[in-house]
Amino acid sequence: MAVPKKRTSKSRKRIRRNIWRGKAYRAAVKAFSLAESISTGCSRSFYCTTKGEPSGSSK
Repeated sequence: MAVPKKRTSKSRKRIRRNIWRGKAYRAAVKAFSLAESISTGCSRSFYCTTKGEPSGSSK
């Protein structure tokens, strides 16, 4: 017979939600950091071509 599972506690739910939100936050910070380095031209690990000027050129 099917047996109902035990209820998940509030603290366990909170822990899991914070882990999930933490992963999203770290991904957002990483994306923002990459975008910032590309926009300033200081990126060493990502190459992006722009209109008129070659990638990696310094001003």
